[in-house]
Amino acid sequence: MLARRRPLRSALLALALVGGTALTPARAPAQDEARQEGRTVAIAAELASQGPVTKLTLTLSKAVEARAFVMERPDRAVIDLPEVNFQVGAESGRRRDGLVSSFRYGLFAPGRSRIVVDLAGPALVDRIETVTRRPDGAVLLTIAFRRTERDAFRKASVASDPSPSAGKALAPAETGDTRPLIVVDAGHGGIDPGAIAAGGAQEKDIVFGFARAFADQLRASNRYRVQMTRDRDVFVALSERARIAREAHADLFVSIHADSISSAPQVRGATIYTGSEKATDAASARLAERENRADAAAGTDSAAGPGDVADILQELTLRETRGFSAGFATRLMGQLSPVMEMSTKPHREAGFRVLRSPDVPSVLVELGYLSSKDDLEKLQSEEWRARVTGSMAKAVDLFFAGRTTLSRPVPFAVGRAAAIAPVSP
Repeated sequence: MLARRRPLRSALLALALVGGTALTPARAPAQDEARQEGRTVAIAAELASQGPVTKLTLTLSKAVEARAFVMERPDRAVIDLPEVNFQVGAESGRRRDGLVSSFRYGLFAPGRSRIVVDLAGPALVDRIETVTRRPDGAVLLTIAFRRTERDAFRKASVASDPSPSAGKALAPAETGDTRPLIVVDAGHGGIDPGAIAAGGAQEKDIVFGFARAFADQLRASNRYRVQMTRDRDVFVALSERARIAREAHADLFVSIHADSISSAPQVRGATIYTGSEKATDAASARLAERENRADAAAGTDSAAGPGDVADILQELTLRETRGFSAGFATRLMGQLSPVMEMSTKPHREAGFRVLRSPDVPSVLVELGYLSSKDDLEKLQSEEWRARVTGSMAKAVDLFFAGRTTLSRPVPFAVGRAAAIAPVSP
């Protein structure tokens, strides 16, 4: 069982339902806001197994309609819900019981939340039940999983998630503004937490705060137009992040991440990555492979990204664009080295899906390691963040020095060619 103190939880839920001040002091503002907006609040998650059946039970403030399906490679069950404010400790999802090895939850799209359950073996959703508990009025949503054979599971998983990917952002309207457009990408988000520190800090939150501060630095100079791939804690598919930059005709794409190596807490420092089919080293290849599985973590299949080479012309454009990506990475290293610790090999290459745009110079910045006590302390420091984002903004200035925008020839069939000659790699 994930939660055993039912009398206490019942009392706390009753406070939330009748307008009590808080469930816990730390969670009061979020729950009060959710209650005022009429959103459903989840305050508990419990796992229980009996024979071939494992049940996941959520304690909710009101009833919701749930839809479930299963996916293979890896084995997962996905439960889609209307938007739910999850006030459940992150440690709950890391518990294991019976058929469930772990689960995660979060905002999958505006107005839509999702729970992804990692299965310990092939299992189907046997039933979904909703019961109102008396006298506190709490709603118990129970999803029961029953063990099944591999063939039956495979057949059930063939009909995967039919809904569109979440978090699609609109390109900025054409305004005649010729300032360079910078797309800032905060990694992970929503149901995909990314790396998690030993104390519970999540990569998605740390990099979102950093990305927003970086975007603010760029806007403050009034030299650039700036767009973020996500403006809140929501999941955005990898291919969608690159598509946002391409459809907006971005001049630069900067993706912000933070790594974690629990087996090597002594490893620290920032690394700047540019895209390549061949990784610089084995560690970079493993990191790219891990980051490229983000869509699977959110219970969706990866779609082909816009950077997949379609013809020779696009391949030539991709090579040229990667030269400019490397040029920006060099400028970025020059500005970051004096203000933050860099890794032993600060510029590396790997096959990150978000860096595959053939006509947008793109870099991915791993700010540090959540597994390093020193790095984590800095990543959570506003003073450190202001200093580093300021240096990153200076690197952007150097990249665009002498030009108000990049030159653009006539688009070709699969996108625009990237003649960026005024800025040398």
